[in-house]
Formats: sequence, structure tokens, C-alpha cells
Amino acid sequence: MKPIFSSFKEAIKDIKEGAVIMVGGFGLCGIPENLLLALVEIEVKNLTIISNNCGVDNWGLGLLLKNKQIKKMIGSYVGENKEFERQVLTGEIEVELVPQGTLAERIRAGGAGIPAFYTPAGVGTPIASGKERRVFNGREYVLEEALVADFSLVSAWKGDKMGNLVYNKTAQNFNPMIATAGSITIAEVEELYEIGELDPNIVHTPSIYIQRLIVGQKQKRIERLTIKNK
Repeated sequence: MKPIFSSFKEAIKDIKEGAVIMVGGFGLCGIPENLLLALVEIEVKNLTIISNNCGVDNWGLGLLLKNKQIKKMIGSYVGENKEFERQVLTGEIEVELVPQGTLAERIRAGGAGIPAFYTPAGVGTPIASGKERRVFNGREYVLEEALVADFSLVSAWKGDKMGNLVYNKTAQNFNPMIATAGSITIAEVEELYEIGELDPNIVHTPSIYIQRLIVGQKQKRIERLTIKNK
């Protein structure tokens, strides 16, 4: 049975200045929003965040941006967040942009203990600058190093007290691979079950990767509301 916290601030209290943190989610879908709110409250600074993107203004990782807690962002794109764009253009934040598939594989490799891999993505672009390149079967590849973190923060639909996790549809996104790549992985679950109550055939993340659990309800915000004009 894994430690089950009742306070989000307690669950993340040992995240210190300068920590490297992976955050699950895609935009606002599948983000550990309550753990992120707790990070805002404790105001820990100079964080390196590894996540697909920085979400939107005034929610999720956008709150950390607004509070100037992020020193470096490793992700796939800058869009959907005006404050992120502003900080990038003014040089207030360091950004490492990575092709989305490469980002996913760098995280997966980190969780699997694979130090690096070759990929054709980014060859011939600034992304490949300064990186080792090799030719396999007549095609050029660039060497990408794996990513790991001090802490991984993930969000799941269901979890049991052992730490087995089940994600809900597209909210799965980056969460399973991020769960594997943190020295300490903290899972925010919507529903918590007794050990043995979850069907092992539907478990996405096995308990071996999870160190801490906490139950949190979602606000389920809409990232971009579009409606048809009459």
C-alpha cells in the first residue's frame, strides 16, 4: 500500500527550488490540476518543467508561469498561452522545443532506462544543431537523449491503494510515460479503490512506478470553447 495524502501541499512539500518536474496532460486534458495549485501555493521557484505544453493562461501550468516559478520549459509548443509567449519573447524563460513524438519517446526512454536513441525527426533543422548524427540505411538520424525528472506529477481517473492507475480516454495522453520517468511519482486520482477492486486487465500504469497518492476532483475546464453561429 502506497502513502495516501489528504493534503496536496503535504504531498509536494519536498519539491525544492531548482527541481526538475514532469507534468502529465495535454493542454488542460489530464493535468494534475490540484497538485499544480499546491505548487503555486508553496511558491517554489526556478523549476524546470517537462510537459507537452504550458496549457492556458491562469490555469494549470499557466499559474506557475504567471507566478514566475518556471525557469526552463521543455515541451512541444508555445501556443494557447499568451503569458508563455510573452516570457519567451522577452527572454524571461528558457525554452527547449522538441517535436512531440520525440518528446514522448525521450520521456519513455528515460522511464525505461535507455539513455538515448536515434530519430529522423529534426534532421536538417535547428533542433539537430550540436547533436550527434548518423546514417542508417541511407537515412540520416539525430541522437536524442532521454529525459528524467526529480518528480513526476500525473493525473488518473481511477487508482487503487497499491498505486495501480487507470486513465480516462484521451486524458491518458502523456501521463503513463511520465509516471515512469520520475524519481518520485505523485498520482492525483479522481476515484480511489481498495487493493484488488480494479481489474488488472484495464490498468495502464502499474503500482511499481507510483510513490504517492492523493484524491482530487477535477474542474474539467474547456481549453477553447467553439460554438456554431446561427
